[in-house]
Amino acid sequence: MFKKLVIASNNPGKLREIGQIIAPRGMEVLPQSAFAVPEADEPHATFIENALAKARHAAAITGLPALADDSGLCVDALGGAPGVHSARYAGDPRSDERNNAKLLEVLGEREDRQAHYYCVIVVLRHAQDPQPLIAQGLWRGEILRSPRGCGGFGYDPLFLDAKLGQTGAELTPARKNLISHRAKALALLSEGLRRCA
Repeated sequence: MFKKLVIASNNPGKLREIGQIIAPRGMEVLPQSAFAVPEADEPHATFIENALAKARHAAAITGLPALADDSGLCVDALGGAPGVHSARYAGDPRSDERNNAKLLEVLGEREDRQAHYYCVIVVLRHAQDPQPLIAQGLWRGEILRSPRGCGGFGYDPLFLDAKLGQTGAELTPARKNLISHRAKALALLSEGLRRCA
């Protein structure tokens, strides 16, 4: 397994969740900010392309293996939006509160509120790695008409896991790290990571 792994993100929520899930596997997990890596452009229309771009960028600058996550909320009634634009749905500067408000406004009174969080995670051993490790995860739920809970980040206050009857913002971090889209993708990635040296 890698001794060190750079996380190609500056999002504190993602860094916290990825660190909590990956750290017990015996790797030193370092944020790209520790190397003054600027954010990579994410010009692509798909999660996988954006994740690859971010991982290549971090690996090229640091010279270390890099992990990049690209994830977002996909709402059925909106044709998958906000999708890859989830973090900036309401424009810049990024704001979870404004993104949530815009989502509620766009959805309006629609009855179909089915949605899912989607995550793709890429690990590159080096910037030109021709065989990236790739895993994806899905977390199904629905969008509430008003926020609930004070934990999590992003759209968590609006995202209800119907089976649990709780929003992402109402779950404890430990519980969320077992069932979220990111947790599922990281679990699938584990076997690939174990094969890497």
